[in-house]
Amino acid sequence: MKINIIYEDNHVLVVEKPINIPVQEDNTKDMDLLNILKQYIKEKYNKPGNVYLGLVHRLDRPVGGIMVFAKTSKASSRLSEQIRNKTFKKTYNAVVIGNICQSKILKDKLLKDSKTNIVKVDNNGKEAILSFEKIDYKDNMSLININLETGRSHQIRVQFSHFGYPLYGDNKYNTNAKSGEQIALFAKRIEFIHPTTKKLLTFELDLPSRYPFNIFK
Repeated sequence: MKINIIYEDNHVLVVEKPINIPVQEDNTKDMDLLNILKQYIKEKYNKPGNVYLGLVHRLDRPVGGIMVFAKTSKASSRLSEQIRNKTFKKTYNAVVIGNICQSKILKDKLLKDSKTNIVKVDNNGKEAILSFEKIDYKDNMSLININLETGRSHQIRVQFSHFGYPLYGDNKYNTNAKSGEQIALFAKRIEFIHPTTKKLLTFELDLPSRYPFNIFK
């Protein structure tokens, strides 16, 4: 599988994750992005033995978009620290069902069932915060821009479903989603401080050309 390499140096690797492949190996044993990229590095630089590539953040399997990987353990540690102290910024585009309000901050507590992998809003859960703004509205769907403040599992999908505006094509949290629909969630932009040069780096992708994103172009 050919992966879109957005940026690469000796410390970080920024790529576009394709939809419907796992970030790392799971119990399906399907081809995963981490191993694809390790093989890419191994072949490009003719590296013998195992290749190090640090996973510092994740995207759900059906979700595509921009990701950064660490090529050294030092870079991995420093990027992970940025995620913990919230200097690592992640922006998403999503299409939700309905005419959502212009902008809002959503704050919930999310609890994950480790047996079913289902996340729900629960007072016993961990705090989840995001903010969003509406970009456009067409065909009873809203295109929104989302900034994550926390990185909980399935956070965007669960919070918008709970708010009454589930994501188009979300077969897990949108009860009206139809079989075969592709979830309309896309990791559009990341911003972080380079782990060694300390320069602020920003990378952004265009809106996907697939439905329903394409009706807003």
